[in-house]
Amino acid sequence: MGKFNLFKSLACGAVAAAVFAAGAVTPLPANAADSVAKFYKGKRVRVIISTSPGGGYDLYARFTTRHMAKFIPGNPKMVAQNMPGAGHRRAAQYLAYKAKRDGSVIATISQGLPFAQIVWPKKHKKIDSSKFIWVGNVNEGNNVLMLWHTTGIKSWKDLKKKQIIIGGTGAGSTSGQYPRAMNNILGTKMKIILGFAGGSQMNLAMERGELDGRGSNAWASIKGITPQYMKANQLILPVQMGLERAVDLPTVPLIWELGKNEAEVRVLKLMTMASRIGRPILTPPGVPAARVAALRAAFDAATSSDAFINEAKRRKLEINPVSGIVVQQVVQQILSTPDDIVRLARAAVTKGAVFKCKALAKNKKMCKKKKKKK
Repeated sequence: MGKFNLFKSLACGAVAAAVFAAGAVTPLPANAADSVAKFYKGKRVRVIISTSPGGGYDLYARFTTRHMAKFIPGNPKMVAQNMPGAGHRRAAQYLAYKAKRDGSVIATISQGLPFAQIVWPKKHKKIDSSKFIWVGNVNEGNNVLMLWHTTGIKSWKDLKKKQIIIGGTGAGSTSGQYPRAMNNILGTKMKIILGFAGGSQMNLAMERGELDGRGSNAWASIKGITPQYMKANQLILPVQMGLERAVDLPTVPLIWELGKNEAEVRVLKLMTMASRIGRPILTPPGVPAARVAALRAAFDAATSSDAFINEAKRRKLEINPVSGIVVQQVVQQILSTPDDIVRLARAAVTKGAVFKCKALAKNKKMCKKKKKKK
């Protein structure tokens, strides 16, 4: 197998699923649509949001589900409920065990959940993200390490010399995972404070000087929710997380580009697969197939509608939808990661762990330092 071909195969799989998904979005049969409409007519659908109000997950979930309601047979009313806690795990556990499995509850949770599940299986034994039914991702886009301008950091290498304080929601969220991986793999010195309810709380702490930055934030959220930061040159973005550099961040390195060998690159690239999950909409396991089909069709129809696209433009929200079928496949690909890569990934994101490639990797050749390009 060629170098880094694992991720080439993942990308090809996602493309294949996208082609399949494009052909799979067909209208419900009349009798199924009538049954779905009868269920949803006059009903309130709870939208569980795993963060506090005001952040990217909250904003995208409320915006997307409001438009989805127009395309669900029966046109139910969407009622948002914020359920922050335990780095998104509180909402995920509710969805897995307590939520009704009839299509009357949908949710958004952390894109980092499937990765957290494979590296900390005991902590996530009550949550199996493969059993959730993924309806779609409203925006596939890169995340960034977001620092306040007063830190004096100029590039990611400065983080190896100077300790700064970074905020995150929990160890299993991307805001906890990415800075820990940078510390354990790349040798940065970030002090990570976890337990924030959401992005708006971290932004406020940053403005007050209580934090030097956030371990991860969606680049789209910065542009759409807090554009004043960029206009006032108040942010430093030393690293971005995604499979490709954002078009409007051409000089900011991707986190996996900083890996010194194949093992480091594979782990860091595995983490960034979460960008395909993005800002997801999902349901509990066991929802009847006809209602799942209706929810997925409503998501696809809403995110491609003129009303949705025009409102997104007015609100300066980036929209780059991924179908539920593709998101479901990406989740499964992450959960199918080979054991030796999982061991390396666990060492990368666990506090106090030592990332010793040769002690953990099955293929020791992966630990060989990359040759510098001439």
